[in-house]
Amino acid sequence: MEAYIFDWLNLLARWLHFITGIAWIGSSFYFIWLDNHLEAPQLPADDEKGVSGEVWSVHGGGFYHAQKYHAAPRVIPETLHWFKWEAYWTWMSGMFLLVLIYWYGAEVYLIDPVIAQLSPQTAILIAAAFIVGGWLVYDLLCKSPLGANEKVFGGVLFVLVSLLAWGLCQLFSGRGAYIHFGVVLGTIMVANVFFVIIPGQRKMISAAERGEAPDPKLGISAKQRSVHNTYFTLPVLFVMTSNHYAMTYSHEYNWAILIAIALAGALIRVYFVARHKGEASPIPIIIAFVLLAGVAAFITPRTSAASGEAVDFDDVRTIVHDRCTTCHSSAPTHSAFPAAPAGVVLDTDAQIVAEIQRIHQQTVVTRVMPIGNLTGISEQERELLDRWYQASVSN
Repeated sequence: MEAYIFDWLNLLARWLHFITGIAWIGSSFYFIWLDNHLEAPQLPADDEKGVSGEVWSVHGGGFYHAQKYHAAPRVIPETLHWFKWEAYWTWMSGMFLLVLIYWYGAEVYLIDPVIAQLSPQTAILIAAAFIVGGWLVYDLLCKSPLGANEKVFGGVLFVLVSLLAWGLCQLFSGRGAYIHFGVVLGTIMVANVFFVIIPGQRKMISAAERGEAPDPKLGISAKQRSVHNTYFTLPVLFVMTSNHYAMTYSHEYNWAILIAIALAGALIRVYFVARHKGEASPIPIIIAFVLLAGVAAFITPRTSAASGEAVDFDDVRTIVHDRCTTCHSSAPTHSAFPAAPAGVVLDTDAQIVAEIQRIHQQTVVTRVMPIGNLTGISEQERELLDRWYQASVSN
């Protein structure tokens, strides 16, 4: 019953995270687009009111006229729409999932004893330190003199993010490292909204209501953090789906793969932001696709050196039953799985033979199964499964 309740919490929280994430990213992308498409106001009266730019658009059969002020309008309208709860709920639901899956299930999804011998408590404390420390380091960096130099700041931030990816992969399972990389970036994004963007906007509104000119530095700072957020978006979205792609996080050089894909995502976003302004160079997106192609080539599965000699199926059956059916059974005995993951059941000989391709891919090629090596499969057993597969392919 506990595992069943766990699955429902997982389902509902993931659904909420997905919905609110769409809302947050959608509004973020829209306002970046809007800001980059503003044109000088056509009416002198608008210029006198403090309008710095405007844009006309059409959508869903309606015409829209959006205007942006240099600082704030002289009179704050009674109804003012804020964009913040999308970010807050995305982070809260994401953290709930992190705690539910990777912290509550640390021994399954976060810890890999081959990488580091950590207790669940130690692993969770380290993970939490990365999340909090990531924001503190980033925020101090933004407030330092480096924050005023966009190119230098970007270079330093890339080095620090690369160190983050490498460090996490030296401590946690590949899957756990990847998701925590995304959580650190996602926490920075929502903290930008909570600690910088929204407070700055509130101060600007308060100044306008007092009849004072809002401090333009508040708007500049909010804009800087908003732009940073848009460049973090695609790397975070990749991490959100990375658990489906063991070929990346299970690789020996998973940290380098993570850095390359995150950089490619940021460069793709750089290209589209520049494209909004009508000044897009193809160089960022070309580099991004070269990086992705390079990663794909680098992690291409190598041809096995195992011979195609016959293997006694009794040995295969024993390995599968001892190492796999704890989870992959019609009645799993592992408490974390109320049903066989991905619906893969390996109780009978026919089921084992039918899944030969998947067994080989997961236990030999990507080596992600058994997950966290909970059942202690040996190298000799992996080699035997490899020989079984090669013999099957050659026949």
